[in-house]
Amino acid sequence: MQEEFIYYIWKNRLFDSDQMETTECEPVEVINPGKQNSNSGPDFLNAKIKIGNTIWAGNIEIHKKASDWEKHNHNTDKAYDNVILHVVLKADKKTFRSNGSEIATVEISWPPEYNMNYQKLLASKTWIACQDQFNLIDPLLIRLGFHRLMVERLEGKTSEITDRLKENKNDWNETFYQFLSKAFGLKINTLPFQLLAKSVPYTILSRHRNSQFQLESLLFGASGLLNEELSGDDYYMALQDEYNFLSKKYKINTIEPHLWKFLRLRPANFPTVRISQLAGLMYNSQGLFSRIVEIDDLVKLRSLFMTEASEYWDSHFRFNRLSATKKQKVLGEASVNIIILNVVVPFLFVYGELQNLTSLKDRALEFLEQIPPENNTITRRWKKLGINPSSAFDTQALLQLKKNHCNNKDCLNCPAGAKLLKFIDPRSKSIN
Repeated sequence: MQEEFIYYIWKNRLFDSDQMETTECEPVEVINPGKQNSNSGPDFLNAKIKIGNTIWAGNIEIHKKASDWEKHNHNTDKAYDNVILHVVLKADKKTFRSNGSEIATVEISWPPEYNMNYQKLLASKTWIACQDQFNLIDPLLIRLGFHRLMVERLEGKTSEITDRLKENKNDWNETFYQFLSKAFGLKINTLPFQLLAKSVPYTILSRHRNSQFQLESLLFGASGLLNEELSGDDYYMALQDEYNFLSKKYKINTIEPHLWKFLRLRPANFPTVRISQLAGLMYNSQGLFSRIVEIDDLVKLRSLFMTEASEYWDSHFRFNRLSATKKQKVLGEASVNIIILNVVVPFLFVYGELQNLTSLKDRALEFLEQIPPENNTITRRWKKLGINPSSAFDTQALLQLKKNHCNNKDCLNCPAGAKLLKFIDPRSKSIN
């Protein structure tokens, strides 16, 4: 039995409270189990317990065996002197504070079915631990936890953004540009786009924002995709000439061209097209991040990102190769939604957090509620289980649930797991 499970039992008052008493046979009443402590020190803080006729206020420590108190050196640690109750599965030894005073100890118990149900969840090999019992769960119960999951997901991205901000000396434009470039690479070209953004920083691009041609020459040149000798392609050679000049001026390091992946990509998502679209976005969007912070309408926000590649790419997907048809390469709504989901929303949330602007954090969540639900392998599996997301807010929450909870068998922090833990089949007394 893991102590984590005992914490859960204690926090949610699932223990047998009738006739609970200390090892000295004094009756115990739990008035307030306290708040679980995620830092060093006692497991639960600010609890209130009635032992005999006396009400105690203080902290709670939980162990599997009472002897673990000394094993963990709590008997010499003054940080544990304000523990008022030692909760254990087995009281194999008395417990004392650093000053020698004894701490009341109680052996905790709960219905054995809870153990069986929890062990079954941990032993499950299905897509999610509760898959075989999911029909016992009201889908509404899952949906009620979406807001917490979504905030948790955004807060999880906060450290990545703030760490990069520190690296960039608190330059929001540079940091946003780096994350934006990463998003333009989709999953398959994430790495080279990240390297490209570091090779050609925003500060350099901003000096040439009045010329889409120069922006393309900088990005294509630094990408290494201009390293070939191609004759007969005037645009390609013009980009080469311009980059040769600019790279010397700014001392730009060219990344390895073999890093770019074209295989199994739709031509519209080729890195060549994406780089040109990124250049187009930089060309048309001066002060991009500042503008994003000011926009409170999703339609206007989408229009800001609906950039198109330069005219050359109307008839090309790769350099020096004419395409069968001629068509403008505009960044589609689905791609724009991905950028808003993975870059804009987290940045608005973090910026709102750091600037103490609750309205900005709320706006980020509202944008998610206005974007259609994502369609991927994970969301489709949830649909098969009866969860029908109505927006990207829901699908992002479901992705968080699967990745950070289900994959880690973190059933104790999931409403479905909590429900199944306490389920007792009237026929079998357990989930069998």
